[in-house]
Amino acid sequence: MEKDEISNHKKKRINLTIREMEIDDIAKVFHLGEKLFTARKVPNLYRTWDEYEVVSLFQSDPEFCLVAYSDDTIIGFALGSTISKSGTAWKYGHLYWLGIEPEYQRQGVAKKLFKSFMDLMVENGVRMLQVDTEADNLPALHFFREMGFGNPQQHIYLSLNLSDLRRQIKEKKENGRV
Repeated sequence: MEKDEISNHKKKRINLTIREMEIDDIAKVFHLGEKLFTARKVPNLYRTWDEYEVVSLFQSDPEFCLVAYSDDTIIGFALGSTISKSGTAWKYGHLYWLGIEPEYQRQGVAKKLFKSFMDLMVENGVRMLQVDTEADNLPALHFFREMGFGNPQQHIYLSLNLSDLRRQIKEKKENGRV
């Protein structure tokens, strides 16, 4: 657990603590993520923010799920995991979600949370840390470059609407032709 005091732009002190997420934090993290990662704000996000995402990451890699809190209130989180690929000695880390309560953004909380996450990755033998964000999310791109990320790779995600096919299959079932 890391405790720190940081000053915000109004010169108030934030008593900031970074620690591993606990089971009682899941709902709070989920609701904060709901506020931050809406379909309207990130319409082509390929990972879906829902309760299963939070629970799944917590169940599979709880040591890589961190929360930042101040005065007993969760104000941020980082959720990630590690991946070991067969045939290679490299271990990869991936930061899937980094979210900060809007009123605490641009006050150093994300930086402290990310650095704690990165330290965990190093302690666990990770040689390459990866993160992804929307190409037009300029604040996130700036933040991650400031944290040392480089070599951006462009990805294209395609989608296929299966509504027509589902309707056709349903009609066939209803008509007894399946």
